Amino acid sequence: MFGIFENLYEYYYLVLILQGICVFHSIRKGNQSKWIWIIVFLPLIGCIAYLFTEIIKRRHVSSLQEGMATLVNPGGRIKDLEKKFTFSDTHANRVALADAYLESGLYEKAAELYEPTLKGMFYDNEHVVKQLIIAYHHLGKPEKLIEIAPRIKNVVDFSTSKSNLLYALALEQTGKFDLAEKEYKAMNHRFSNYEARYQYGDFLLHLNRKEDAALIFNDMVEEAEQMNRKEKGNNTIWIDKAKTELKRILA
Repeated sequence: MFGIFENLYEYYYLVLILQGICVFHSIRKGNQSKWIWIIVFLPLIGCIAYLFTEIIKRRHVSSLQEGMATLVNPGGRIKDLEKKFTFSDTHANRVALADAYLESGLYEKAAELYEPTLKGMFYDNEHVVKQLIIAYHHLGKPEKLIEIAPRIKNVVDFSTSKSNLLYALALEQTGKFDLAEKEYKAMNHRFSNYEARYQYGDFLLHLNRKEDAALIFNDMVEEAEQMNRKEKGNNTIWIDKAKTELKRILA
């Protein structure tokens, strides 16, 4: 019996604390006339309604509006970042502007900004190296890509990253087939890396190693049979390509 009352007291104090937080936030935001009576006379329900409407929902809407503004006028965001960078050439401002250029497909501009940052303490900065790998891939500069990719090869998730795939493709493009296969093998994980594994199979086909390629494609197809549509997600395109290639090999 006493245990029940103790639980009620704990609940009561928690609601009081929550009320205090909501009232304080409401006063700071100038919403007191609208919300304080609701918070006081409907303690738990009023607090939950306030938290959702004035804090959670507002932040979500604000974030959505920022995203829409970027989609509608991406140049506006870039101009703001350019002004910040011109005013203060810091590592953070440089990388933020380079990221915006990369997102907008301005790969040359992005690369020009990223390259000087990879010195001193930022020599192997994971984010910058990964972004620069993407830029070099789109610019058709596999030699430069090959030069910087090893800087992050020891990162834990490298073998599951897009960077590793682009590195393998660059090695293949430059005729370094043994090194390329080593990277493709590192990405050949079951129930993952479907784009990389398809590219591995395609690589083997170009080397006329049809049986080896068939094994890669067959594993992908068999795994897909155990997955639902949601689990396949964006990998469906690579699984379908693997099915097509497997049929050609076995025909």
